[in-house]
Amino acid sequence: MVKMFFVYILKSQLTGKHYYGHTKHIDVRLKEHNTGRVKSTKAYSPPWQVIYTESFETKSEAFKRELFFKSIDGYNFLKSQGII
Repeated sequence: MVKMFFVYILKSQLTGKHYYGHTKHIDVRLKEHNTGRVKSTKAYSPPWQVIYTESFETKSEAFKRELFFKSIDGYNFLKSQGII
């Protein structure tokens, strides 16, 4: 059985702010963001919506992709693809 890990991008439906993360359970993690259980997004405006995901076989790969999205090159890639 292959374990899947996800990198995801959320967008606040109220402010338009983006959040980048990785997880094993995307639906559970989204609920945590929207109920104020995630320190990084608690102070910002829910509801959050998943606007993009990619899946990976390992947590390490997902984390590396998250770091890429948080870099200027990743930002430029996401903008050029119309994702953010």
